Amino acid sequence: MKDKTIDIVTMGCSKNLVDSEKLMSQFKENGYLVTHDAKEMKGEIAVVNTCGFIGDAKKESIDMILELAQAKDKGSLKQLYVMGCLSERYKDDLKKEIPQVDKFYGKFDWGGLIKDLGIINQKSYKNERVLTTPKHYAYLKISEGCDRKCAYCAIPIITGHHVSRPIEDIVDEVKYLTTKGVKEFQVIAQELTYYGIDLYHKQMISELIEKISDVPGVEWIRLHYAYPAQFPVDLLRVMRERDNVCKYLDIAFQHISNNILQRMHRHVTKEETYKLINLIRSEVPGINIRTTLIVGFPGETEEDFEELEAFVRKTKFDRMGAFTYSEEEGTYAALHYEDSIPQSVKQARLDKLMDIQEIVSAELNETKVGRKMKIIIDRLEGEYYVGRTEYDSPEVDPEVLVLKNNGELSIGEFYNAEIISSDDYDLYAKII
Repeated sequence: MKDKTIDIVTMGCSKNLVDSEKLMSQFKENGYLVTHDAKEMKGEIAVVNTCGFIGDAKKESIDMILELAQAKDKGSLKQLYVMGCLSERYKDDLKKEIPQVDKFYGKFDWGGLIKDLGIINQKSYKNERVLTTPKHYAYLKISEGCDRKCAYCAIPIITGHHVSRPIEDIVDEVKYLTTKGVKEFQVIAQELTYYGIDLYHKQMISELIEKISDVPGVEWIRLHYAYPAQFPVDLLRVMRERDNVCKYLDIAFQHISNNILQRMHRHVTKEETYKLINLIRSEVPGINIRTTLIVGFPGETEEDFEELEAFVRKTKFDRMGAFTYSEEEGTYAALHYEDSIPQSVKQARLDKLMDIQEIVSAELNETKVGRKMKIIIDRLEGEYYVGRTEYDSPEVDPEVLVLKNNGELSIGEFYNAEIISSDDYDLYAKII
């Protein structure tokens, strides 16, 4: 069966993961055994779904391709294929540098791999996926591409213009996935608040989330990657009114200094940012906001960074990630700004920001001790069942730990729990 086994390795984000899951379904329907992110390759065919977003992610993807290229040289692998964002952007260069790869596919033409392997494309299975996540949750991709063109970001170069999926197609996929036991949906896009403008000539994210919310079996919907400029305020009404729409919003603010926001081409000001955060919290009481920030952007002065520090202290984000600026070729910033801030300064600023957030997170977690919260159990790990509240997205957010000696729990089931203690990031609970 080694010749009928295909190993798929996914690098990068959850949007790539959805593509891999759909590809795996096609392989499976044609009689192949498929592994995903296996520690050891099981078959004679390997597919690497690459990430090309930032420097570290690109390096990880290239290292994986090279590792499999060596396996092919040694004869333990017969065919090697590469797809995804890195391949979309650097296909010609990769062909020259890594000739062991049988063929490169981009971000959108990976379906050609099915044909090239002599596999029949099962078009009737367009919504089917081999879930690589626990069976109770799935990522739901509602669009591809981005029209925002922030100065630092290579995503529009890689993915092109924003393209929304029709509402009916998305709802059909949700209905299909609920029949497979999925209860929780992480709604993802490069920029979900732009959803619908290309198809319906207006923002339609509110209407889409309402349609998903109406599907029987959908218990949690969580929203990722919103944009602050032209934010669709009606979405807040939906989050407030619908019990199965989590009071959670992942919205990347990136910075707060007007100087840096303007240089980043974010089309939003410091004043508008604070006003939007206040509006979100007043319209959706109890909402948890997740954000990402960039330090060390070209032109960031000490005063700009001090504004960013004050922003994190004052706003008290429930969840926050931060990154040092990484120049991406072809972007406006790479073409027009000098990346002159030393890496040591960038790292020091990042460390300082994350130290502030650690204190904020610990303080917020302490306020949850004694509260009763609904949690879902993801897995059993050592002495603990590991779960999440509606305020926690898989992989990126803190978790809730329940001692397994308190009683047997079922993976993928919801429970009412009381928070009994906390640390800087995670919560500890008992089932009630």
